[in-house]
Amino acid sequence: MRDDSVVIALRIVAVLVGLPLLVLVMSSALRTVVLPRAAGSFLTRTLFLGMRRVFTVLAPPSQDFWARDRILAYYAPVSLVLLPGVWIAFVLTGFTGLYFGAGVSTLREAFLISGSSVLTLGVRFHAAIPVAMLSFLEAGLGLGLIALLISYLPSMYSSFNRREMLVGMLEVRAGSPPSPAELLTRYQRIDWLDSIHSELFPRWEEWFMDLEESHTSLPALVYFRSPQPERSWVTAAGCVLDTAALVASTLDRPHDAGADVLMRTGFFALRRIADYFGLPYNMHPEPDDPISVTRREFDLVCVELIAAGVPLKADRDQAWRDFAGWRVNYDEALVGLAKLVVAPPARWSSDREAPERTPKLFRRGHAVSGGPPPRR
Repeated sequence: MRDDSVVIALRIVAVLVGLPLLVLVMSSALRTVVLPRAAGSFLTRTLFLGMRRVFTVLAPPSQDFWARDRILAYYAPVSLVLLPGVWIAFVLTGFTGLYFGAGVSTLREAFLISGSSVLTLGVRFHAAIPVAMLSFLEAGLGLGLIALLISYLPSMYSSFNRREMLVGMLEVRAGSPPSPAELLTRYQRIDWLDSIHSELFPRWEEWFMDLEESHTSLPALVYFRSPQPERSWVTAAGCVLDTAALVASTLDRPHDAGADVLMRTGFFALRRIADYFGLPYNMHPEPDDPISVTRREFDLVCVELIAAGVPLKADRDQAWRDFAGWRVNYDEALVGLAKLVVAPPARWSSDREAPERTPKLFRRGHAVSGGPPPRR
């Protein structure tokens, strides 16, 4: 009688362990592949964090960047390929517990039936109706998970291609690595500066909208590196936002709201991606809060622009205040994302640390409300 009580207790424990594992897998699959919004998954996040530690050992920060880039390029693809394997392993383990709880004689037999079902091998089968129904359910679930991932990859690479098209085009306009000073200088050189609001800003506004949607609903995209090691979506975003900030604050031109709208679209996108990954930033910045770009760096860029013939406003102090008032909205999110993805060296983004802030101003992992406009 005592042995029977122990077996019954073990069967109950097996079911209580197996069911949460299956719920965890289904939640991970739905949140990672199906749900069209930013929703974290414990299982997916744990896998990516674990693989990040492995790749940090393989490509330590002390290593040359170009050598690190060659190794880190495999981080997101390898993690993504391992994800269905983790799902299948959890499904196999969870159903092993359910089979044992449904009356299969031993855990070994339950494991063999589970493996045969999830991989649709058919080499093990149990005649009891409850166990047979569980086998059919497991086989369908295993096939469904693989089908979900197969449908997931084309969507991801489609978003990746859209992202990289403009990132690649920016190299023609802003150099490699991209620089706002280089972009404005080249536009001035080819007498295209008057077209920057109509030729450049609308396309990047759409790019930021697509970036926010794709990189929060398909967060693995954040870690996918560009085909060329000197390119990065983060440094490209920083270059375009800094260009818009310089146009709105420093260039001696009639005001055009296109730069303002682009910057607001851009900093909302970067903040929401930062929210998903729990990166802290000042959610209600003041225009005169410190930023990672110094006044000296700003003045040096102004010298470059003057040498190239770009018309600048005479009041440089006010121009700096206006530039800083725009930059403060995306400064910390940009620098944090650059460190997260180990972006290549680029001016005013991956080459610096975020300034210190008062802790109570930080927000981690929540929706944003936007920052104030620059002081004018």
